[in-house]
Amino acid sequence: MERPTAILRPGLLPEPLIFERGAPGRSGALVDAAAAGGPESSEVLPPALRREDDLAGLPEVSELDVVRHFTRLSQWNFCAATTLYPLGSCTMKYNPVMNEAVAHLSGFADLHPLLPTSWTQGAMELMARLADFLREVSGLPGMTLQPAAGAHGELTGMKMIRAYHVDRGDARRRVLIPASAHGTNPASAALCGYGVTEVPANREGMLDIETVRRLLASDVAALMVTNPNTLGVFERDIAAIGAAVHDAGALLYCDGANMNALMGVAKPGDMGADVLQFNLHKTFSTPHGGGGPGAGPVAVSARLEEYLPIPRLVRDASGWRWSDDFPGAIGRVRSFHGNFGMLVRAYCYMRALGGDGLTDATAMAVLNANYVRARLQGTYPLAYPTPSLHECVFSDRDLEPTGVHTLDVAKRLLDYGFFAPTIYFPLVVPGALMIEPTETESKETLDEFVAALEGIAAEARRDPEMVKSAPHATFVGRLDETRAARRPVLRWTPPEPER
Repeated sequence: MERPTAILRPGLLPEPLIFERGAPGRSGALVDAAAAGGPESSEVLPPALRREDDLAGLPEVSELDVVRHFTRLSQWNFCAATTLYPLGSCTMKYNPVMNEAVAHLSGFADLHPLLPTSWTQGAMELMARLADFLREVSGLPGMTLQPAAGAHGELTGMKMIRAYHVDRGDARRRVLIPASAHGTNPASAALCGYGVTEVPANREGMLDIETVRRLLASDVAALMVTNPNTLGVFERDIAAIGAAVHDAGALLYCDGANMNALMGVAKPGDMGADVLQFNLHKTFSTPHGGGGPGAGPVAVSARLEEYLPIPRLVRDASGWRWSDDFPGAIGRVRSFHGNFGMLVRAYCYMRALGGDGLTDATAMAVLNANYVRARLQGTYPLAYPTPSLHECVFSDRDLEPTGVHTLDVAKRLLDYGFFAPTIYFPLVVPGALMIEPTETESKETLDEFVAALEGIAAEARRDPEMVKSAPHATFVGRLDETRAARRPVLRWTPPEPER
């Protein structure tokens, strides 16, 4: 494939920062209305809203300057609204605008969590219905919507597992976690006081049941397993593994990060799971990342229901209300009742698709990943030959003679207009390229993406230095990521005045 020329770095000169624009006295706001016959600004703004310290050094710019500045910045970014965002494991699927519109309805967006429950019956009804939907998808009867994100859901689930064992006079000391697990799994276990024992994968990238049985002992509290795992491979022995875990008196934690490969098709509860956290941003299309709010509801088996966080939704003759009357509960894990806006978006997604639609979305996610896998497996070696579901993992092994590595491929993809897939994860795959196209991408987009990766592989053999110095067509060239991580510059410093 020819070197891309469609994207050109705009301009020959560096783009000025907002601090370098404007002029003294220029303003984009009408703060003082006295000139128009109105009151002085000091009379309109209360003291608490008036800044008294020195504002020297802040840019003095017009409204147009500000609008153009931030619009330009948004256009330089890659996002799911403008290009394929194939981050494996993260599942950066497109978020339907309809869900955003519903979440911004004043009846939802303007609710205060301290309003009396007689004023919030609609919101509570939505939460109850969403919980029922998630129970159906998971096959587990207990549910809490409180956790603020997937990792927070993990911590909540592990706290319930600990409470379960402590109640039986046997707190136990260890948790078994596969080598390919998300990094948050061992962190969540450690925060609950457990030591972690790593479980290696077999040659097919899966857990070996005999290995699990050998590691199970009287001090093991749980096995935390992601299914499909982070290689995109379904743990086909999961039911037998779950039975072995239960026979040892332990519990089975299923990380639900990859439920977008199971929803509407298979239920973790039917596989023996005792705990499942949902990542609503990965499976049910709520916004992901950027430091904003998330949501990590947790479903549990009947043996753990008494430990669910409080307060819980209950219904009586007067309607929905919150109750703390659950003596076995682990307590509250989140201020108020979870990140409600994220719950609204997930409810809209599930309500719009329905059960058949969720099944179709799963099938399309698996089909898209396997289409990319089939197209690229002759160009990039697969990490494992085992059939994959919603994501596929390649390595840079065949590019090693050229000196081009996974990071170089990822940077060069930016020149083709695509954001990079997840790289160097899972850690068990050297030079990993982890691709997850999600169910939302068309065949035409996937063909363009495949062509770009094929073109980069050809470039690596023809002109490796060009690939190793990419990107070339983006506004900003290759950055020193190590220096940025170790010595970040997070604020603008004005230049020294000339003498």
